[in-house]
Amino acid sequence: MKYILIALSGGADQPAEELGGKTALEVAKIPTLHFFAKMGKVGQAKLVCDRLEPSSDVTFMNLLGYDSDKVYTGRGPLEAANLELKLEDNEIAFRMNFITESDGRLADATAGGISTKEAKALINFLNKKVSSGFVRFFAGTEYRHVAVIKDSHGFEALSARTTAPEAMTGERLESYFPKGPGEELLKKLMFDAKLLLQDHEINQVRLDLRENPANMIWLWGQGRRPQLDKFSERYNLSGALVADMEFAKGVGRLAGLTVIETDLATEPEVDYEKKGRAVLEALDEKDFVCLHLTGCDEASRFGDLKAKVSALEAADYYILSKVREWMDAHKDSRILVTPCHASLWKTKRHVRESVPFLMAGKNIMPDDIEKFSELTAKASELKFSKGSDLLQYFLSK
Repeated sequence: MKYILIALSGGADQPAEELGGKTALEVAKIPTLHFFAKMGKVGQAKLVCDRLEPSSDVTFMNLLGYDSDKVYTGRGPLEAANLELKLEDNEIAFRMNFITESDGRLADATAGGISTKEAKALINFLNKKVSSGFVRFFAGTEYRHVAVIKDSHGFEALSARTTAPEAMTGERLESYFPKGPGEELLKKLMFDAKLLLQDHEINQVRLDLRENPANMIWLWGQGRRPQLDKFSERYNLSGALVADMEFAKGVGRLAGLTVIETDLATEPEVDYEKKGRAVLEALDEKDFVCLHLTGCDEASRFGDLKAKVSALEAADYYILSKVREWMDAHKDSRILVTPCHASLWKTKRHVRESVPFLMAGKNIMPDDIEKFSELTAKASELKFSKGSDLLQYFLSK
């Protein structure tokens, strides 16, 4: 049996007046998703947790069957795992954003979409000027990086409450600085980096080009290395993950999945085609393949409703239609599709709502639902109040 899991991260939403009181899922041209809904089952799952923020990393861990209430430790250690950093017991990994600060406010949580090449140069600069026996910086992608801080008391000494910068754009930074154990150290690191970064030649060039500079760092999402059971031991299946986001790849590496990266293409349709091919090629060798797509979530974060609809349609046309063809030729297979979480394009925020899912394929008996949307899922009797149970049901049904 072959199992395919496709996460349309952030694909769910609330009805919009701009769409005649419908959601992006309801108006998008997604015939393949509706085909799978008609031939299989549609249901609803709560992939968020009451204790944790409804973030993409939390919901993705639940989707892969890991109870994030028990094993989630923070965004930082997941991204550290993607970089294959081996954290000691007294080392805490933080997600580190390059940001643009202006007059005490967060002007841009992505530092003007800084390039990975520029960011790596700034990371090397910070390591030369700021790093020591207790703090190191590691380059990730674009504005997303990792800082590892060592303290003899471990997380106990560095457990200050921190905030993701995406949630505070336009706000005064002083209202969101770390609060709690380690707050003074964290603030000092951020301000020391600011003094160094604001005069760096890369930022001077960015200012000359009227681009937002990476003139400050922001530390958040800290935690210890999480302990995950290996996916192969848990489900007795070999598995692979196709993903772009660092946290998703980090979860995959911790779970022992083979992480497949595809070169990012500037044209969305080419990028989707590459990912679709990677999934189908992985199925030649693996029992389980997961694809994590971020187009819908990114569109919501920028408040772009049109782009969100386009992302759903592109996934349907360039990926899901090819998966359907593959499944027609490989009857011993199943597919599970879900948005993971709801991302509201109007507020640019994630919310704690249950989301729709569909599953189809071998031994999945159809229900009477013929469309895939938030509304049809609400009408289903198939519901999961604990999101981490969804995958087990899909694999064992």
